[in-house]
Amino acid sequence: MIDIKEIQSILPHRYPFLLIDRILELDVGKSAKGLKNVTINEPFFLGHFPGHPIMPGVLIIEAMAQVGGVLAFKSASVNNKVVYFMGIDNARFRKPVIPGDSLELTVVVTKSRGSIWAFKGEARVANALVAEAELMATIMDK
Repeated sequence: MIDIKEIQSILPHRYPFLLIDRILELDVGKSAKGLKNVTINEPFFLGHFPGHPIMPGVLIIEAMAQVGGVLAFKSASVNNKVVYFMGIDNARFRKPVIPGDSLELTVVVTKSRGSIWAFKGEARVANALVAEAELMATIMDK
């Protein structure tokens, strides 16, 4: 398991844009599973939507990408680098994510070549698929 302190040593994101709380599983070069505990205190709920809070789909995708970034960084065994999100394809949103949900984010490497990584990502709440996408990232100098 990778805790929040180690995640912060890998990713440049900070509040309110660090969207993963921990990495639950990591199979270097292959896959990772992360966790985001969604609370009513999230700043995006102020406007999305008042009286009917739903986590924006784009932030679910960003959380998936952050799990992929940790996986790529750990798999490449690099220092003094940063992972940048490059692309997204075939994003689908199946169910709303609301305060109180535990969002499990799984990414599986579909391709890695040099500094470029491709992933298939899924987001689940209570084992129900809520979102999925294909993601790309690159590792670069800071």
